[in-house]
Amino acid sequence: MKSQRLLALLGAATLAVSLAACAADDTSGSGDAGAADGEIVFGLDEDSTGPGAAYAVIAGKTIRFAIDEINAAGGIDGQQIRVVVGNDESDPTKTPTVVRKLVDDGAQVILLDTGSGAVLQGKSVVKQAGIPAIAPTAVTTSVAEAPDNEFTYMLANGVDQFAEAYCGAMETKGYESIAVLSDASPAIDNINKLIIPILEDCVEVVAEESAPVDAADLTAQAARIKQADPDAILVSSLGGNFEVLAHNTLHQQIPGVLRFSLASIGNQPDSWARTNKGALADVVYMGALDMDNPKTQELEKKLKEANGDDYRLTAYDAQAYDSVYLLKAAIEAAGGADDPVAVRDALDEITGFEASFGQPGFTLSFSPDKHMGADGLCGLVLSGFDEDNEPSGAWEDYQVACESE
Repeated sequence: MKSQRLLALLGAATLAVSLAACAADDTSGSGDAGAADGEIVFGLDEDSTGPGAAYAVIAGKTIRFAIDEINAAGGIDGQQIRVVVGNDESDPTKTPTVVRKLVDDGAQVILLDTGSGAVLQGKSVVKQAGIPAIAPTAVTTSVAEAPDNEFTYMLANGVDQFAEAYCGAMETKGYESIAVLSDASPAIDNINKLIIPILEDCVEVVAEESAPVDAADLTAQAARIKQADPDAILVSSLGGNFEVLAHNTLHQQIPGVLRFSLASIGNQPDSWARTNKGALADVVYMGALDMDNPKTQELEKKLKEANGDDYRLTAYDAQAYDSVYLLKAAIEAAGGADDPVAVRDALDEITGFEASFGQPGFTLSFSPDKHMGADGLCGLVLSGFDEDNEPSGAWEDYQVACESE
């Protein structure tokens, strides 16, 4: 009996040592507040099953890749990173509970890999906990703005800058009207509240149509848009099945009309094959990848080595990867992760961080008054598709000027 208890204790000890030596991905939370000796705990709010899953899963996979890469190289100042994971399904009503659970499970920094609407509801919880959080794929500018933004950061250019780019493109093309087709998710609702008023300053918005994220038919919405006779159409969506359906329907009912899109469709390779042949040829999406950027080339090489030569790099990958390394840089500058305010202050001092996305030379910087990392408009690349629904690179008709802030 004593020998059995001894074996059980030895087995438990061996398991504990093994877990401490790895970048554990604890999807249910450890239940142990605080980090153990020799480890740093990253919290990950990853929408793996909700409307944001189409991009959050891509980003989440690369977040894990970056953490594994850091751990394999010795960790952060010799400390291994452990991950605790929650899923708010991009549902703003669930986000506060999920973020609190991550904090209870010992998270010292948090990655909010979920919809922008959900991130907005997590800001106050992050502030109350006093824990730095980065939203890798967020494009809603208010994520990084007051109120409650003291501990919340984002990387990408905001949708208000998307709108500026669309307006520049519309002016270049001589277009005077646009229609908007949206999914009815909270994240897109927040995006539209930012983007549509800016569009109204440069063109007439002649129709606004929406449908549930899980809609199976957009024929009626497309018919009303056709009747409004816009010069162009904006598809504002989280991507996934809704965006595939939108482009298939619009291509069939309103062929030849230019469609602008958010970043979603360009960063979801699985969607391209599910879209009818040629349905994306009239789509210009807000991209963020320029393969002339050496940092982008470097990341693509790493991810192809890890995932196979057919892996398609996305902006979500790049933003996720950079988010992890920004946190690493801040934790190193703060002398560890035990003092979250020191980590926050270190983030606020990061300048000129060379990004893995955007045009060559694009950088990210933070300060106490600037929690949106993008330095100027160089993170935006209007991009198109060919007749085979494959990205064709930068759109030749118009690009935003690469101006510094």
